[in-house]
Amino acid sequence: MREIKQTIEQEITNAKFRSFDLVYRIGVKNHVRYWLIGALLLLIAVLFLPWTQNIRAKGAITTLRQEQRPQELNSIIPGRIIKWYVKEGDVVKAGDTIAQLAEIKDSYLDPELLNRTKEQINAKKSSVGFYGDKVAATDAQITAMQQVVILKMKQLSLKVIADSFEAVSAANDMKIAEAQFRRQKIMRDSGLSSLVQLEQRNQYYQSALAKKTSAEMKFFNTKTELIQAQAEFLEKKSKAQGEKAAAQSEISNSTADVAKLSNQYENYRIRNGMYYLIAPQGGQIVQANKSGLNEILKEGEKIAEIVPLQIDHAVEIYVRPVDLPLLSKGQKVRFLFDGYPAIVFSGWPKASYGIFSGEIAVIESSVSSNGKFRILVGEDKSYRPWPKTLMLGTGASAIALLHDVPVWYELWRNINGFPPEYYQTKEKNNDKGKK
Repeated sequence: MREIKQTIEQEITNAKFRSFDLVYRIGVKNHVRYWLIGALLLLIAVLFLPWTQNIRAKGAITTLRQEQRPQELNSIIPGRIIKWYVKEGDVVKAGDTIAQLAEIKDSYLDPELLNRTKEQINAKKSSVGFYGDKVAATDAQITAMQQVVILKMKQLSLKVIADSFEAVSAANDMKIAEAQFRRQKIMRDSGLSSLVQLEQRNQYYQSALAKKTSAEMKFFNTKTELIQAQAEFLEKKSKAQGEKAAAQSEISNSTADVAKLSNQYENYRIRNGMYYLIAPQGGQIVQANKSGLNEILKEGEKIAEIVPLQIDHAVEIYVRPVDLPLLSKGQKVRFLFDGYPAIVFSGWPKASYGIFSGEIAVIESSVSSNGKFRILVGEDKSYRPWPKTLMLGTGASAIALLHDVPVWYELWRNINGFPPEYYQTKEKNNDKGKK
């Protein structure tokens, strides 16, 4: 029994040693060293592979042109909604009617407002015509007065001349009669003539003096008539010209009233056309601000939005100020659109799958409210086309490609917190060399 027990213990001891050798592979040739060396060499090789530096940013789908973005449909005038022609989600064309409004201001409630305003315009135009006829009649009256006064002036002027000659003749007759009377008196005093002869000469002298006085009075009266005729003509002419000026003033006032009423008429006519809200462009109706009939719209208030269907897609992204100097117009940007699967290798864009390419189109020069700069990126026509089913507001992850550097350099740069390499394209460098 003792020998059997020793044999069993010996077998157990041998089994333990065999298990130890099997577990720790004592005496077996090991290849772990070669695996470690190979992994190290592979890691070193990977460190020297090219790595494309990039700037990442989040964005959303938008458009490059303002008229292709969602447009608010506003009511220019206040009004009451009496009919809807579309509902949310409907697709409309440019010129389609969206809704009909009714007037709510008492100044425009009269259904015959346009006709009544037109009647006022016609009445004012007739008034302008009447006053124009009055001006023409006054001109004709002034012309007739001028012709009459010219003839009368000529007549009185000739009469003045004739009266002046008559006065001169009477004065000469008086001088002759006076000289004869004086000589006759001298002869009477000398006793050469009789008293009767002296009295006859005296009578003749008195008669010549009376005629002279009468001729002078007639001459002065004719001159007075001439002056009075001139004054009377000037007075009548001034009165006629005053009436003409008053008529012309009325014409001016009536013309101003016609212009004002015409302005009001056009405003009323245009306002009547604003009772129907028209789609300015084709698109889909969304976000209706009013939900029923008889709701009141204020002046300039939004009633709905129109989202255009035909748009040129772009991506709106925001980058940090520290990354802004690394970007330029025309630079390539890769995108991952939400809802479109993709496999991305950050440093190897050519090995990525499901990504899309774009070109920077706009770099805004002012910082946005979020402290970043806004960038608009358009589609890269030379690369894979963007999906046609993209919608405004769809999220996008942007990767702006920069310089190619070794992997070890990129790791070292990130560990030290250095910015990416700033570089310029060959075309820009060639342009600088030419300059």
